[in-house]
Amino acid sequence: MSEQNGLPSHIAIIMDGNGRWASNRGLARVRGHIEGVKSVREITEECARRHIEQLTLYAFSSENWSRPRFEVAILMRLLRRYLIRELKTIMNNNIRFTVIGRIEGLPEDVQKEIATEIELSKNNTGMILCLALNYGGRTEIVDAARRLAQKVQEGKLRPEDINEETLKENMYTAGMRDPDLLIRTGGEMRVSNFLLWEISYTELWVTPVYWPDFRKEQLEEALRDYAARERRYGGILQ
Repeated sequence: MSEQNGLPSHIAIIMDGNGRWASNRGLARVRGHIEGVKSVREITEECARRHIEQLTLYAFSSENWSRPRFEVAILMRLLRRYLIRELKTIMNNNIRFTVIGRIEGLPEDVQKEIATEIELSKNNTGMILCLALNYGGRTEIVDAARRLAQKVQEGKLRPEDINEETLKENMYTAGMRDPDLLIRTGGEMRVSNFLLWEISYTELWVTPVYWPDFRKEQLEEALRDYAARERRYGGILQ
């Protein structure tokens, strides 16, 4: 496991700052999203090379639908293009692709590409690449509560048997380990409704660098900082 080498087993990233990166250069916001794809490719390949077990990227939140319709349409086109173009990267790096979120709310052509990528990479044995799409942390908890309520209604579960473990088993991230390290680019000091349940004991690292400029050097800085920390999970080191 990566933890044995001082590396996090699971890295989650809030990829923030695409729009500000573009605005600072007098460019349209969409240009920032296009450039951000290059960072996704480099960081994915670097994490796979370092044998990180899972990389989870906050790619499109449930709140992002409130953005201008034109920008949302461009983001969906870019997402579909990314899925098509990066399949080679995923297969060459033995990466298993998956997603979390309300995927049924995405355009049908995007859903089709997601299903194709999941199917083609399902037997890969390297790093898991998870995209959070149409995702919200509160929504995830609500959906898990609904699943539990349905099971109780059907007589498959008693209310007194509901605990942290049963809730976790009904989250989008069921079967995944919680992130060890959460990286946020763009300098904002908040988690933006991302993996609210899963990051209870996750180490946080924030950089002012906008996502399109985030490369291996910044990842290395985050990993060095993580390796120097002592994780206590609410306890006391002996």
